Amino acid sequence: MSAAPEPRLEQQPYRWPVPPEGGWTADDLDRIPGLPPHTELIDGSLVFMSPQTAFHGRAMRLFENALLDQAPADLDVLREMTIRLDERNRPEPDVLVFPAEANTGPRQTWFRPEDVVLAVEVVSDDSVQRDREVKPRKYAAAGVRHFWRVEADEEGVPVVYVYELDPALKVYVPTGIHRDKLTLTVPFPLEIDLTAINRRRP
Repeated sequence: MSAAPEPRLEQQPYRWPVPPEGGWTADDLDRIPGLPPHTELIDGSLVFMSPQTAFHGRAMRLFENALLDQAPADLDVLREMTIRLDERNRPEPDVLVFPAEANTGPRQTWFRPEDVVLAVEVVSDDSVQRDREVKPRKYAAAGVRHFWRVEADEEGVPVVYVYELDPALKVYVPTGIHRDKLTLTVPFPLEIDLTAINRRRP
């Protein structure tokens, strides 16, 4: 027996985009009208984001600010930009690092995987499988060199799982699990106080 539909979901019927035969393509993501913000394309299917949690938003802020502060001058950092992995996949990392020269202008909506130095995914309740399994496998196969998966511990402090690409096998090799402080020498020297997630910048 199914539950009765909530009245609020019946007030305004929405016409969901009907995929063409074979599914959507990477170019379609910029052309489909009325898509919710931060819609991703995975294997030709549209993936919609659930409402953002405070941890997710603060983790993105923490990593974006820290990476901007410490990245060398030839690298730049953006939140929530898609990577065009192939014709059927345009996932959207929460934070990514790329060469400044890969910036094509203010109307740019995606990056090539070979231009992405680091992709960071902050895991949400609805994205656990995608962020732990699907996306890292696809990022590695496309040649994205560095990948971080960020999850919350019991206290709401980020735990960062760090991976580096094996270029011969096109798979990620885990290089460390970081709690409280993230200290790395690649893709560039950096140090991030993970316990600062709830602090505002000076």
